[in-house]
Formats: sequence, structure tokens, C-alpha cells
Amino acid sequence: MYLKEGCSLLLKIHKPTRPFVLSTNPVPSLNPKPQIEPTQILKESDVLQRLKHEPQLGLALEYFRSIANSRAFKHTQLTYQAMIEKLGSQCEMDGVQYLMHQMKLEGVGCSEELFISVVKSYRRAGLAEQALKMFYRINEFGCKPSVKIYNHLLDALLCENRFQMINPIYGNMKKDGMEPNVFTYNILLKALCKNDRVDGAHKLLVEMSKKGCCPDTVSYTTVVSALCRLGKVDEARELACRFEHNVAVYNALVNGLCKEFKFEEALALLVEMADKGLDPNVITYSTIISSFSDVRNVESALAVLAKMFVRGCRPNIHTFTSLIKGCFMEGRVSEALDLWNRMVREGFGPNVVAYTTVIHGLCSVGNMHEAVSVLHEMERKGCSPNVTTYSTLIDGFAKAGNLVGASETWNNMMARGCCPNVIAYTCMVDVLCRKYMFNRAQCLVENMTAEGCPPNTVTFNTFIKGLCEDGEVDWAVKVLNKMRENGCLPNITTYNELLDGLFKVNRFEEAFGLVREIDEKGLKLNLVTYNTILNGFCRAGMTKEAMQVFSNMLTRGIKPDAITYNILIYFYCKQGRIKTATQLFNSTGAAKEWCPDVIAYTSLLWGICNSVSLDEAMVYLDKMIRKGICPNIGTWDVLVRCFFSSLGHLGPIYILDDILREG
Repeated sequence: MYLKEGCSLLLKIHKPTRPFVLSTNPVPSLNPKPQIEPTQILKESDVLQRLKHEPQLGLALEYFRSIANSRAFKHTQLTYQAMIEKLGSQCEMDGVQYLMHQMKLEGVGCSEELFISVVKSYRRAGLAEQALKMFYRINEFGCKPSVKIYNHLLDALLCENRFQMINPIYGNMKKDGMEPNVFTYNILLKALCKNDRVDGAHKLLVEMSKKGCCPDTVSYTTVVSALCRLGKVDEARELACRFEHNVAVYNALVNGLCKEFKFEEALALLVEMADKGLDPNVITYSTIISSFSDVRNVESALAVLAKMFVRGCRPNIHTFTSLIKGCFMEGRVSEALDLWNRMVREGFGPNVVAYTTVIHGLCSVGNMHEAVSVLHEMERKGCSPNVTTYSTLIDGFAKAGNLVGASETWNNMMARGCCPNVIAYTCMVDVLCRKYMFNRAQCLVENMTAEGCPPNTVTFNTFIKGLCEDGEVDWAVKVLNKMRENGCLPNITTYNELLDGLFKVNRFEEAFGLVREIDEKGLKLNLVTYNTILNGFCRAGMTKEAMQVFSNMLTRGIKPDAITYNILIYFYCKQGRIKTATQLFNSTGAAKEWCPDVIAYTSLLWGICNSVSLDEAMVYLDKMIRKGICPNIGTWDVLVRCFFSSLGHLGPIYILDDILREG
């Protein structure tokens, strides 16, 4: 895709997959390599040692094949297992399947341990269903199902959240007359908890006890963690009282309390741990530090870090990353960079998350040059940026309006073989829209589907927002229809952007029709929606309807913000209802419902200047300055115009307007 100024975007190149082929038959060669002499009989232990210690898979395969083609050695169950494990460690599942088939042909039996290695290989490759198919053929390989094999199979299914397959396999296990052990139950507990079925997990704990299989620490910790994740911390603490606590259980409780912002209770658990002779570990402290940082309370996070040092617990990369993130969120950029430098000095090698956190922080304050420098340092030190890293940079360049920087980052990402995800695409759509390159943005959105990364609601909303901000409302409506065709449901943000666009170009009837559509769809209106509709009614001069929207907003528990009050004050002033505007201004300000800002003061001064007098306006100007609010160019423009108007000389103002228009 080509852009202006010689920029272009690289799009994904599809490379054909190369099938893995393994052959144990002798292959004639024009330049045959020296073969192992038949008289040189190899021992099983020597072959195993060579296979296990050969770091390169290709060489290990060549050795395995060459001795199979000679008469020096006949592969055994153990040598097959060694080669299968090596292939499985690199997810070469075609090779694993071939060797299993070869074993069957040669009459080499498959042990329980070997079959478990095969299942673990499929799990590693994310092919649990293939593991299940192999399990159904277990008898073909001279192996019988066991509790241990069932456990590994269940675990593989659990890793891919194949919950619907787990229960039938568990049923087969019981039909085969096998008694589940504590490992089986723990896998089932994890499956239930991952599926948010904590009631079922409770029942399973009872079943375990009845069957004489006592739940262990892992069993209870699994359920406690799930309860905390679901916000049922009190229930989790009650369950935790039934068994002796360990650090993992406390960590789950601390995490649950922090998610509910119950920091005092979380800190009290640290004291409780010390009283019971348990030392909080780096996860315990890092969880609290991360939570404090997320709510922009870096001081408390640093206090916990100090306590961590006192207790002799060394922080890790996650601890520092959380603190750095918190400092950036509070705008404490120099402190964030000091922490970063300290972390590096103390020998903590930054990982991709740490680098991305710093890049995000620098982008958030508009320091794109330094953010790119961190990316280059990251690449020099052998830490490969991921799609989140690149998306963060593209987003930073988008907000800075830097198309060239965003395009170069995109192309760097593609050149390094990092496939864009929906976030990266959306960030690129954003930067194109900010540069009014809507045709290019549309091409990119269309390309997403072709690349197997369909646009989501946020992508379409970004495109619609860009179009509406430039007055391209008809195009935005077409994008809305395309969005529906793609099976992507519009949300309240979609309607907010379209409403704002329609109101800005005074297409009130269509906007009101959209309001009715929102109501018919039963979408929940948020503060932005109410402000947008309120502003639209005010622009249309529909006083009664505007007041009804404001009343509905309050009735539904939506608290007005500065934008709401600014809309109303400007509306009243525009209608000449200065008394109503000043009453709203004074009453809400005195009740501390909001703090009037420069926009509110300027609107009120404009209304007073037009309908009352300059002297009255000066009273509010004085109040504005005493409140520490600095007048902007708009404020002074209102007052200067009022001053010349009171003198009956608007000529200088018209001359100034002409000069400014002509540049």
C-alpha cells in the first residue's frame, strides 16, 4: 500500500509451509557419506547419549536415520523415546507420528512413559485434539491406558479450554475401572474453576473426601484463587480456614483483595503471614505494588518496596515494571527513568513487557524520539519486540500526527516477521484518519479480513470517528452498514461518534432518528451519549427536549461533568437567560459538584457582556483569576469585543478579523 510523501505500508506475505518428512530407508547418494560398518555394533547407552546430547535436531535426526539404515543397531523403545521427545520439544509432530507408526511396524512396544511423552508433545504444540485421537489408538501401539496417561490427556485438553471434552474422558476413565487420584481431581478442579463453575468445584472437593482422596494444598488453592478472581473474597477466606495456609493461598487472597481495592486488608495479610512464620515472596509484594501503581498511588507502592527490602525479599523484573508504569501514569517521568536505570544497573535484564512499558510511558508524554531509542536498544540487546510493542509506538505516532514515523514502525514490524494484530491495524487506521487519508484507511480495513485478522468494533469506531470529525458523515454511515454486514455489532461508542458527526453538520432529524434507534436496541447510554444528545438539542434550540435529557441523565444516576455544565451555561447565555446561567454556575460551583473551568467562565463572560454589562463581566473575571484559572485567548477576545462595543467603536475589531482571516 502506497502513501503520500513516498511512504508505503508493507502487507503480510504468505509463505508456503514446508512439510516435515522423515525417512528411515536407505537413500542412494552420488557422494555417499561413510557409513557405520556392520561389525561396529553400537550399544543402546551410546546411542541414547548421542541423541540426548546432540543440540541440533537436524543432526540428531541424521544420526538416528543413519544407524537405522545400517546393520549396526536396531532401535529400541528407549532410543525411539529419546528421538520422539527431541522432536516433540520442537513441536515437530509429523516426525513424532511417523516414528510412532515405525515403532508399530517394527513391533517395538510403547511404554506408559513414552506415550505420556507423545501426549505432552501434542500439548506443547497446542494440538490436544490430536492427542485425543492418538489416545483412542493406544492399543495399536501395545500400550494400555493408565491413570497417569489419563491425567496428562486431561491436562492437555484443559490447557486449550476444551471443557466439553474433559467430562467424557473422565467418564471413560471411570468406566475403565480406574480410580482418579489427587492429580486427576486437581485437573478437574482447574477445569471447573477456569469455567467459573466454583459451585461445581465445591461439590468435587466433597466428592474427593468421600472417595478417600484428601484434597491437597493445590486443590484448595485452585478454588480459593477462582473465588478471589470472581470477587468472592470473603467466601475464599472462609474456605482457606479449612486447611493450613501456604504462601500460594495468601497470594491468591492478596490478589483478590487488591482487585477490590481493599489495600488495608491486603497489607494486614502480610502481618498475618509474618505472625504464622510465613515469608511473603516476590509475588506477594509485587501484587500489592502493581495494584497501588495501577491506581496511581506510587508513594504507597514505594513504601511496600521498602518493606520488601527490609524483609530481605529481592524484587524481580515485574516489581520494577509495575513501579515504572505507575510513575509514568502519575506523570513522574524522571522518576520512572531513574527506576529503569537502577533496574538495569542491578542486573535485571529487561524483558519485552518491561521495554514495552517504558516505550508506552514515553509515548504517553509525546517523547517519540526517546521511545524509538528504547526500541533500538531493545533490538540491539536481542530482545525481540512483539506486536504490542509495535502497536504502542504506532499509537504514539498517531497521537503525534506523525504518519512517517507510524509507517516506518509498521514496515519494521512486517520486515521482522511480526504479524500485526487487530490493535496494530486499528492504530494504523487511526493515524491515516488523522491525516485525512480515508481511502487508505478503508483499504487497510478491507485488507484485514483478507489477512485473517477481521476488524473489530474498535477498528470501525476509529474509522467512523475520523470520518465524522472531518464532516464525512455519509461515508461514516456507509461504514456503519459495512460493520453490520461483517457481523460486528455497533456499541454505544459507535452511536456517540455518529451522533456527534450528525449534530455538527446540523442534520438533526437523522441524529434524532439515531437516538430512537439506540433506545429501541436497549443500549445503555453513558455520559458521553447524554452530553452529545444534550449538545445537539441545545444547538437545535430545543429547550424542552434538552431539559428532559438532562433530567433523564440525573434520574438514571449519571453524574454530570464539566462538559455537561459548560453545554448548559453556553446554551442559557446564547438564549439570553443570563440569570439562569449564573444561578447554575454559582449553585453547582458552591456545592462542589464541579469546578468551573476556563470554558465555563468564558461562556458566562460572553453572555454577561452581550446581555448585561462590562462591569458585571469584570466581577466574574476577577473571581476567575482569584480561583487560579488563567484566561485564554478566547476569554480576552470576548472582553476586548465587549469593551469596544461599549464605546460604540467595533471598527477596529472588524479590521482585526479581516487581518486574521487573510493570515
